[in-house]
Amino acid sequence: MEKNQVRSARRFAVVGAVAVSGVLLCAGPAAAHVSVDPEEAEQGGYAVVNFKVPNERDDASTEKLEVHLPTDHPLASAMPQPVPGWKVEVTKEKLDKPLESHGEKITEAVSKITWTGGEIKPGEFQQFPVSLGQLPEDTDELVFKALQTYDSDEVVRWIEEPEEGAEEPETPAPVLKLAADDAAEGGAGSPAKAGETEAASAESSADGGADTAARVLGVAGIVLGAAGVGFGVLAGRRGRVGQ
Repeated sequence: MEKNQVRSARRFAVVGAVAVSGVLLCAGPAAAHVSVDPEEAEQGGYAVVNFKVPNERDDASTEKLEVHLPTDHPLASAMPQPVPGWKVEVTKEKLDKPLESHGEKITEAVSKITWTGGEIKPGEFQQFPVSLGQLPEDTDELVFKALQTYDSDEVVRWIEEPEEGAEEPETPAPVLKLAADDAAEGGAGSPAKAGETEAASAESSADGGADTAARVLGVAGIVLGAAGVGFGVLAGRRGRVGQ
């Protein structure tokens, strides 16, 4: 019986491993695209993001990356960090409407960043860090369209904008989600904060009620115990008197 159980366990382990491997193999290609890390930043703040570029080809190397910054929400500053082995070129364009940052008017903004001269070999990836700011407060996301060029002259255009509720497109553009400041949302007068306070108060009341009940039961137990002892003593005395 024990041998059969061991054999069954081994079979389940093998089947489980095969199933997990199949899931990973299926999920691998879908996740291998140009992306931005981290995926979320704070509205109105500054962030350092990494454009992560995997090589999806077995017979070619990536030799160029172009990242186009959003023109509908231009950024006052976009500074790439040097990447060993790669040359970087920053392209700026004049703005139709100047931006204000730290009391100064900005008439042009970075529209494109291009990295060349390096190599991402098959089975490898490279990260390209960029410092961004000041992030806009009037949108919940920034879309960065990217072009990945291989030394085989193939160009993959990561420019499709993902839509909420829809399946991920074949070549999605990197998207940076923007969230409101936690401190602003969690203020004393906010609904979230009020809800947390009410929950804490209810929990405190429940704990207090439970503690009071426990004390009452404890006192009652002591009283009953004492009464039992007293009854036992009296019974013993009456027994001796009866003898």
